Amino acid sequence: MDEKVRKRRAAFDRQEGVAIAQSLFHARGYDAVSVADLTAALGISPPSLYAAYGSKAELFERAMKRYAQTEALSLDKILAPGRPPAEALTSLFIAATKQYTRDNTCRGCMVTEGMRADDEKAREMAAEIARGSSEAIIRYVKEHNPKNATRISDYVLLTLRGISSYACLGYSQKRLIECAKMAGRTLDQEFGDAGSA
Repeated sequence: MDEKVRKRRAAFDRQEGVAIAQSLFHARGYDAVSVADLTAALGISPPSLYAAYGSKAELFERAMKRYAQTEALSLDKILAPGRPPAEALTSLFIAATKQYTRDNTCRGCMVTEGMRADDEKAREMAAEIARGSSEAIIRYVKEHNPKNATRISDYVLLTLRGISSYACLGYSQKRLIECAKMAGRTLDQEFGDAGSA
């Protein structure tokens, strides 16, 4: 009697697949991850990947949404009412620095770096996911300095993108925190001028 038992392959877990893809995309960037890389990491064939997620870009979108849900900074807590705005925004810079440098492989903000992808669709998806956080920061600045809101908001968003970019380049957490504090001192002046006007 043949005692060989054919093992049944476990059902593919789509959510786990998104988590695996998130790690790949975050570590390498959208453009450097191929469909072959994804299927190898997920242990499925290209047709199965397309059936499960639609396309590489759609899987990237799901991965970014998962990142935003599980890794995003808590703006409500950091930009809490009652805190001096320059202090709160400096805390945001420092929290971002710690977040973006805590893993040696997955550095920077996955969504921010997604906005730099060569693929237009991927860039648009990343920009759409980033929009909510950007708008929350802009609203916060407007509440505290409506006169210079555009200039200060641009500076805050530019600083956050710079922290992400330099984290990806391998800059140390200590070095970036010093930059974050320096940026905070500029905000002290901006909000201080608004208060004395």
